[in-house]
Amino acid sequence: MARTIQSLERAAAMLRLLAGGERRLGLSDIAAALGLAKGTAHGILRTLQQEGFVEQDPASGRYQLGAELLRLGNSYLDVHELRARALVWTDDLARSSGESVYLGVLHQQGVLIVHHVFRPDDSRQVLEVGAMHPLHSTALGKVLSAYDPVAHSEAAEAERKAFTPRTVTALADFEGVLDLTRARGWASDVEETWEGVASVAAPIHDRRRMPVGAVGITGAVERVCGAGELRSELVAAVRDYARAISRDLGASPF
Repeated sequence: MARTIQSLERAAAMLRLLAGGERRLGLSDIAAALGLAKGTAHGILRTLQQEGFVEQDPASGRYQLGAELLRLGNSYLDVHELRARALVWTDDLARSSGESVYLGVLHQQGVLIVHHVFRPDDSRQVLEVGAMHPLHSTALGKVLSAYDPVAHSEAAEAERKAFTPRTVTALADFEGVLDLTRARGWASDVEETWEGVASVAAPIHDRRRMPVGAVGITGAVERVCGAGELRSELVAAVRDYARAISRDLGASPF
């Protein structure tokens, strides 16, 4: 049997203890319940507190679960609900567009691909679920940066690497791209991340009208673009499917 890390086991037990029973517990209560020395319990609590998983009431000194656990829990639920609601729509979008479809969410300082539908042909393709894409150069990332304040902050503060000569790296220019994205409701990436590849994406909102992800199509420039511009029917399809997924998540018509 693989060895476990005792400090992590104790931290997990502490979180479970705080999740049940009384809303707040004191150091002595926690130490006694888990059979730990007060010094050991205090060290674990201090670490959990620094990470936002535990909060201490200033008046009583008692501990309770922190907001970071709520954020992580909501993120888990949101991503799984988003993917479940999007499955049928993304399959349909791949069939109607003839291109690969990606569903992405903000994660750390990039776009996490949580669902990927292959292009409906016999070509060799690699599943990219779990892959991280950049915020500043991809269509999915631009959409998230335009509509999600956290993504915007991370994209603005991070180094914007030039992947190709077309990549927008200057902050003022990047902000202009985001303004355009918000004005028209979609974003594009024409050889800004990968040579010969173009994509278009639109935002997905939940019942609170909060941006929870983005959906987009990606394919060869010669298929996605025509006469130097993104094909209007593909842009319209991506926007329509983004709205459909949003409606399934409870967003009001827009």
